[in-house]
Amino acid sequence: MQSLYEWDFWGMPSESGKKNGAKKILLEEIMESNIKEFGPGLEDTSFIKDLVKGVTEHLDKVNEIIEKCAPEWPLEQITIVDRNVLRIGIYELLWGNREEVPPKVAINEAIELAKNFGGESSGRFVNGVLGTIYREIGEPGKDEVSPKKEDAKKEDELTEEKGNSSQKQSS
Repeated sequence: MQSLYEWDFWGMPSESGKKNGAKKILLEEIMESNIKEFGPGLEDTSFIKDLVKGVTEHLDKVNEIIEKCAPEWPLEQITIVDRNVLRIGIYELLWGNREEVPPKVAINEAIELAKNFGGESSGRFVNGVLGTIYREIGEPGKDEVSPKKEDAKKEDELTEEKGNSSQKQSS
């Protein structure tokens, strides 16, 4: 979240160079700096990098979703913290690995980030937006039958068929 916050704060630069006399800082540079500062000794940074990369790759769609789910809050009026917490939460809900981070966990983590780093009502705001998205998309896989349950169901059907055919023969 820190890296996305800084990147957003500096105007989301996409290339190195100078703009209006200020050095543009690339997201990768920000991320590496933050990993060194806040995660020294962190061996596996792939989750962090994948999350940041995923958010930025889907940024236009994520921003569009925020605007649809919070129409009374134009994107530029949402605080940088809340905006980036929402971006992370939406990315995890729609494109993240659901086995690694289930939807309800993604929502709860986003709410906690908003409460800890945002304003007084940030947690409620993030909860409302992500809750709306979650209700709209549902929980993929929730109504699917697991392979084990499917096999058990087929076995029950076969057993029933055998039972019915033996009853017919004895009649």
